[in-house]
Amino acid sequence: MGFRFVALPGHRLVAHPQTLPADERLEPELPPLQEAVERALASAQFRDVKARDKLRALLTSDRQPTLGSPAPGQGPSAVFAQPPQDLPALLRLADELEALAKREAGERALVWNCGGCGARYAVPLALARTVSIRCERCGGPVELNPGRSVGEESLVDPFLGTVNNARYALAGFFREAMARGWPVLVSTEEGGDAS
Repeated sequence: MGFRFVALPGHRLVAHPQTLPADERLEPELPPLQEAVERALASAQFRDVKARDKLRALLTSDRQPTLGSPAPGQGPSAVFAQPPQDLPALLRLADELEALAKREAGERALVWNCGGCGARYAVPLALARTVSIRCERCGGPVELNPGRSVGEESLVDPFLGTVNNARYALAGFFREAMARGWPVLVSTEEGGDAS
């Protein structure tokens, strides 16, 4: 199940099947892979419950969510956190997400792709130097210039970089929503009417 988060002023909330207003809303810039968002929330706690489990319970319980959907064709939304009572818990969740991202970052590497065959090459940041190598697949030259890398990722688990980006995006989103005093809503990314 994919999650979609949105925050907006409490007076702008509407009932399902209406769509939440598109203006005056806040949404996190999450990676397109829903597995990354699920994994980002998997080990974080919200009010002594795993955040991912809390979200699933809100969206799949016998009592269906009653608030409008974030976009046409998507399912109804449920309130995940409401200020002021959830402010401390949501800020603790944001802190925990950032701490998890820092703790699990691991050793980072710069990444390059071969221009001929697309083979990927990664070099730990501490060892990155400008050098040209011959591609193991096609034999073409690959310029390992730190200024021209295609990005950075974790050496242990490249997917972990995407998960950590989701953690940072969610932490920033939760803090901003609480600073504005807006409720944080969640709905399913798959869409459809659950009723």
